[in-house]
Amino acid sequence: MKTRKIPMRKDIVTNQMFPKKELVRVVKNKENEVAIDPTGKAAGRGAYIGLDVEIAKKAKKKRTFDQAFKIKVDDQFYDDLIAYVDHQQARKELFGK
Repeated sequence: MKTRKIPMRKDIVTNQMFPKKELVRVVKNKENEVAIDPTGKAAGRGAYIGLDVEIAKKAKKKRTFDQAFKIKVDDQFYDDLIAYVDHQQARKELFGK
């Protein structure tokens, strides 16, 4: 059986390539609303961040999504992102892949 190609994406905080399943997609839509995209299929400009709380905290400190989307992103979004990444990381540790 032929092995499948694993889609890779770049984490915008660390600039490292990771398999798509190990990242979280953040999307900006036409109304300049920034949101977490758990499905990875929402319409709009997307950027990826690793499933690590330290990476999410670094993104908040550097205001990474402000630079990536060229808009002012609310602090509440970064807090929600950190909480989401923490939750997903805990799920991954509990249930595995």
